[in-house]
Amino acid sequence: MKQWVKKLLSQFEPDRSNPANLEEIAKHISEERATLLHIVDMYNKHLFEVDKWPHRKVREILDEFSRQLINIQNPNNEKLLFRLRQFFSTYRIDETSFVQKTFDDFKGIIWDFADQLGEDIRFEQDKDVEVQKSLVQLREAVESESIEDLRSKSREFIDFYVSYQAIKDERRNERMSTIQKNLGHMKKRLAEAQEDVRKDHLTGAFNRKSFEEKLTASKNSFDSSGAVSSLLFLDIDHFKKINDTYGHDVGDVVLKELVKMLKNLQPGASHFVARTGGEEFGIVLPDMGIKKAIELADIALNKIRNERVHAGQHDINFTISIGVSQLLKDETVEEWLKRTDIALYESKHNGRDRYSLAYDPNNFNSAA
Repeated sequence: MKQWVKKLLSQFEPDRSNPANLEEIAKHISEERATLLHIVDMYNKHLFEVDKWPHRKVREILDEFSRQLINIQNPNNEKLLFRLRQFFSTYRIDETSFVQKTFDDFKGIIWDFADQLGEDIRFEQDKDVEVQKSLVQLREAVESESIEDLRSKSREFIDFYVSYQAIKDERRNERMSTIQKNLGHMKKRLAEAQEDVRKDHLTGAFNRKSFEEKLTASKNSFDSSGAVSSLLFLDIDHFKKINDTYGHDVGDVVLKELVKMLKNLQPGASHFVARTGGEEFGIVLPDMGIKKAIELADIALNKIRNERVHAGQHDINFTISIGVSQLLKDETVEEWLKRTDIALYESKHNGRDRYSLAYDPNNFNSAA
């Protein structure tokens, strides 16, 4: 069986008390089932909140599919595939509807703003027509050579123009106030939407897309100025066991509390914490070399293993495994991330609750 299948199965920990069981499953599970398991796992790690499908509900469904896919004693592929197709077709429809509704809401904001501007422009145009009519009447009075007519029309024009300017100034102030209010509202909504797009809904950490953007920015900074960056890639040890034992509600609390701890590893530091998958997290460390990154990994391990998370009536103690790396010269973002992921896998393979340093093909040993 291919190595990727074994690595995938190890995430689900079918029976850690019996390592041979994992080998047995890896030996007999088909690549088709393993591929489906990978798809379900990836979908589970990149969910976003949909009105009809809360994270917890979807994860419970996907976890059940994962358990059935791992169960080599259940060969009924046809029934399982039917249920998978049925779920994904329903979920995708609701997911698409949710995205469309969100898009329609923003179209409504833009439309209201444009409509307000259009109304103001029409008002100005109507008033300009009245001004033109008044000017024509004034010219006619001048050409009539009648002093009384000229006096009367001049007074009417001055009164009209003064009134017009007063109304125009008032409308302009109202318009600017309304525009500023609408712009402020729209800016707030767009900022909230941008934040939602960048953040993980459950934990408040940055999401996978933001994480990849940050890695790219670190790479560009390194290429342009030589500013070093390091990376911690970590996940929670035996997280599935926490979910299975205490439920997803408790698992959610653990995820949220972990993010709080990661954000506060070094107060005032600029480390960038992102949730990259279900229980996987990445911490980008701009302007930090490998020695300081290792120190931060040690701080994280000690802090988390010594903390107890309170979730309802439960006190949960858990640990994490970490891969540590520094971006290398001429290394792509994908290569950087892959090296760190391999280091994380080594930490899990070697007993967990530890960090492993990513392999450096150039034997790079210095640190900033």
